[in-house]
Amino acid sequence: MSVPNSMRVGPFCASVLVKKKYLILYVFLIWLTLLPAILEMWWYWQWLWYEVRPIHFYIFLPLVLFVIYVSTVFVAIIFTKIFLLIINIFHKPREGTFLRDPSDKDYRYWSLRNTLKKWPTWLAHKFPFPFLDNICFRVLGVKTKFSNSLFEGWVDTEFMEFGKNVVIGQGAIVQSSVIVGNLLIIRKTVIEENVRVGTHVIIMPGTHIGKNCILNTWSSTMVGQELEEGWIYNGSPAKKFKRNRFFEDIPFEKLNKSIGNIDLLLKKYDEARVARVVKERQFLDQEEKEDESEIEDE
Repeated sequence: MSVPNSMRVGPFCASVLVKKKYLILYVFLIWLTLLPAILEMWWYWQWLWYEVRPIHFYIFLPLVLFVIYVSTVFVAIIFTKIFLLIINIFHKPREGTFLRDPSDKDYRYWSLRNTLKKWPTWLAHKFPFPFLDNICFRVLGVKTKFSNSLFEGWVDTEFMEFGKNVVIGQGAIVQSSVIVGNLLIIRKTVIEENVRVGTHVIIMPGTHIGKNCILNTWSSTMVGQELEEGWIYNGSPAKKFKRNRFFEDIPFEKLNKSIGNIDLLLKKYDEARVARVVKERQFLDQEEKEDESEIEDE
């Protein structure tokens, strides 16, 4: 499976940190996380290494490396959570629009929080099974379910809420914070159950997507946009395309009878599409004629 570049960076953070000294805490977190892994490897060496016949050491080594990686992720998550709890004592995360300036307290602490979250999120993304991603998101404050598939895209790590059975497409970006010019916008993003987000979709902060929605590939939402339940959305900004019938409860027998001949069904779809295009063109032609008549009257 290919991995989108957006997954390689963890939570979004400004390319230029508010204060370079935040990197000291970031490096310290990495060092602290790797210490248990080094101790585990040392313990394994002491337990199984036998210079004359080291075959047992190499047989179990892949399994030990697997365990070490998983434990490293959990240690990174735990230490990051501890640091975040300490930071939140001094300044809690909050929604709003803030000035992107070192003097702004919300901007500084937002940058610090996301700098810390980069390490455990990056580690969890590299694991080939999605359960570590979901654990990482939940511990860091994202409301999500284990039935969700979020690891293919890029998901922010605070002020995020997901219903069940949500699928995020590869390379999609789901944000609760974004930098626009000299402003930092932080708003809660809510995605309800049975939502499908296509590849390379951009969901802006404050978006609320209702149940059983589909957001088509390469679409994007606006800050604070509401997507109505049960619709397929398309475009940038996202607009209603058609009702979503994919989640309707239709008995298989009825569905089987209604399908009938596949060729005939495809023909009906083509006819419906052609009719829709013709109708849209007629509507546009009518609008152009009305505009021309208005210009002539003036």
